[in-house]
Amino acid sequence: MKNIKPLHVISIAFFCIVCFSCRTSPVSREYDLFPKTSETLELYAPVWGHFAAGIGIEYTEGIIKTPEMEFMGLKIDLRNPAIEIVVNDPSSKMGIIPSIKTTAFAETYRCDAAINANPFNTSSANEGLPLTVVGITISKGTLISEPNPNYAALVFYKNGNPEILWQKDLDSLDEIEHAVGGFFVILKDGLFQDDVSDFRKSVRHPRSAAGLSPDGRFLYLLVINGRIPSSVGATEKETAQILKIFGAQDALIFDGGGSSCLALKYPDGKVRAANTPVHLGISNYERAVAACLGIRINP
Repeated sequence: MKNIKPLHVISIAFFCIVCFSCRTSPVSREYDLFPKTSETLELYAPVWGHFAAGIGIEYTEGIIKTPEMEFMGLKIDLRNPAIEIVVNDPSSKMGIIPSIKTTAFAETYRCDAAINANPFNTSSANEGLPLTVVGITISKGTLISEPNPNYAALVFYKNGNPEILWQKDLDSLDEIEHAVGGFFVILKDGLFQDDVSDFRKSVRHPRSAAGLSPDGRFLYLLVINGRIPSSVGATEKETAQILKIFGAQDALIFDGGGSSCLALKYPDGKVRAANTPVHLGISNYERAVAACLGIRINP
């Protein structure tokens, strides 16, 4: 075995310090607050860091060892007057939204955070394509796409209250300021929704999801990596588990798979995906989607 010279040791140490200290962070300062790993979901406890100090948005991330899973989340104080909900252009043609990447949505609509929402008809990385939206979308009180009774929605009423519910249970659209659709309610009154097929109980995908605290004050946004070596994705129940651990009482899943993306504005002012989008099996290749839910800070 060859002797390692002291200079080589110093060089290696310097390289390690540089590599591990330059990890970019979506919070306002570098951090070592977040747990690196947890053996199982049951043992995981989130640690929140200020995404925008004093503005009511906090960020967390987690790594689960069994099953291998990586996820990122936001906790948003909807009662903070600086927080504004943003959905796509209300002048869009009924039922049609031009395709846009979630990161581009955040940049275009000056959002500090954005997540993909409704399912849609065509999978592509190309922007500007006319996509048929599945389920309800409302922006600034204007209906962009009609409700679909088979799926769930996240609704923000004009009186300031939010709600997660099945679209078939929407009594009236007149009192809704913003709404986006998703697939299914996965958490209701703190209970996991088990009335799903065996296939849906076991299948794993990248996931995008949202939850609400019992009093409706906090909105939780969640994205789970999948289809990459370090993260196998999550089932619907595991997605609900994470949101319940965050503090959610009700939750729904948005479109997932290759559409899953949580876009954040980083301290350098640039918008990037916090997760690892996978389109056509290619890591860090972002799909263009239809409806998105954005969070804009107006300090």
